[in-house]
Amino acid sequence: MINRKFVNTALAQPVSRSGLCQSATLTSRWLAVAIVILFANYSYADTQEANEIAPAKTTACYLDGLDEQLQCGKMSVPENPKQPDGKQIDIHFAILPAIKNTYPDEALLAIAGGPGQSAIENAASFNRMLSKVRQQRDILLIDQRGTGQSNILSCDDDTTAILSMNDDDMDIIAMTEKCLAQIDADVTQYGSNSALKDFEAVRQFLGYQKLHLYGISYGSRMAQLYMRHYPEALLTVTLDGVVPMQQSVVAIGSSIERGLNVLWRDCKSTPACQQQFPDLADEYNKVDQLLASAPINQQVRDPQTNQLSDFLLTRGKFSGAIRMAMYMANIRALLPHAIHQAAQGNYQSILGIYALTIDSTGIAMGMHASVVCGEDIHRISEQMRKDAKESYISSSMLDGLEKTCQAWPMPTVDDSFSEPIHSDIPTLLLSGELDPATPPNWGALAQEKLTQSKHLIAPYATHGVAGQSCGNDLVAQLVDQGSVKDLDGACLQKDVRRSFYLNANTVEALPVTDNPADIETNLDTTAPANIATEKE
Repeated sequence: MINRKFVNTALAQPVSRSGLCQSATLTSRWLAVAIVILFANYSYADTQEANEIAPAKTTACYLDGLDEQLQCGKMSVPENPKQPDGKQIDIHFAILPAIKNTYPDEALLAIAGGPGQSAIENAASFNRMLSKVRQQRDILLIDQRGTGQSNILSCDDDTTAILSMNDDDMDIIAMTEKCLAQIDADVTQYGSNSALKDFEAVRQFLGYQKLHLYGISYGSRMAQLYMRHYPEALLTVTLDGVVPMQQSVVAIGSSIERGLNVLWRDCKSTPACQQQFPDLADEYNKVDQLLASAPINQQVRDPQTNQLSDFLLTRGKFSGAIRMAMYMANIRALLPHAIHQAAQGNYQSILGIYALTIDSTGIAMGMHASVVCGEDIHRISEQMRKDAKESYISSSMLDGLEKTCQAWPMPTVDDSFSEPIHSDIPTLLLSGELDPATPPNWGALAQEKLTQSKHLIAPYATHGVAGQSCGNDLVAQLVDQGSVKDLDGACLQKDVRRSFYLNANTVEALPVTDNPADIETNLDTTAPANIATEKE
């Protein structure tokens, strides 16, 4: 609960997006997904005592994408809890106040993904998705340490020649060392467990007695850790795009390959797409193998400046653009046309997708590296290495991560970090059948020891079910009822997919055949039915 007497509404301050890494694409092959461990417990006794006499806990502010006045604040914590009198860092938070503050002692904490994304910079998206929850409860956003405004660990990439850059020839170790040298922080202190203690400190600072959690993607890992370490503070939990504790995120490579196969399946099972692009998978492989032999250089119009520029299309850029496009339903709809055009030697559509996804993630890449090198890289098995060799995406990702972690000084988490979460907190797990990163079987793995849980699979959603479907209504229902018992996932059966673009302008088919009999009419157009796995 926020005690309104501590709110200073006279100070209305805009919050800007300063300091974020400008190009996730440059470093996406050498930095990946998760966060490290902390060895000692925080002691916030001194901080809390100071807060009791603080004149204001929040000030009025405005956030990007929202035209209403909100509340923002920060609290200082030791960067290294073993040195409470040492360097302090500010943990920034924002509150989207309840429309009708029916439950002043409660809030929903929305945890961003990445790892490395700013929750505050995604305030507008969280506000749309959680609008029903916000009717009666505050929405709390915290920039996790190392992200956004909370001592961001960003790496300044040179983006002046990004189109002509040959990313396949990058010296990953040298880039990592350069990034590390730019950061004024003890990067070993920017892990999930230390960030978790920050979250709990903010809850206590603001006076909320109980929290509901919504964690998306990597945020679902943070939510599970909250369940493990502070169960008494939680009422309900939603895990969306689930990263189970038992799973190394390095395994995402095989998930991306699965996402491609689902894309081929969807095009084949859609008559218009099948007619227009009957050999889509073969065309993708054709371009991939062509780029494996050598990059392709063309003069193109820069999508942002419209100036003539050299575009060096590498295998890494091609696969990276396809990968990121599969996360977003509207851009995923462009892929068959873009792949087909590339197979014909026209790379303008791929350039467009590459430009759309070049900085779509807003990742603080230094914090991102701390995650993987502390929590995930040591979990690579020989079988994973063997499987990775079968796929360019998997092998390049694994190679990049291992080189990154050679230069990134991170302690390895204890084996207990990877144990499944045992909890009876009412928990909703949401998975998208079309998700190229966190497939439904990851959600099933996370549910293993959640005794009061329900796992719902949205057959037409990609990454982040609540933002694409009625999943947001299910989150609100869980928060209101405090139980998964009556949650019905039937509404997830609504087909919310975007129709595939069949040409550069429309989703309408072009006349490519005079003989309709040549088109298969018995293709399966039905996505897998929603499967609800419930534990009560």
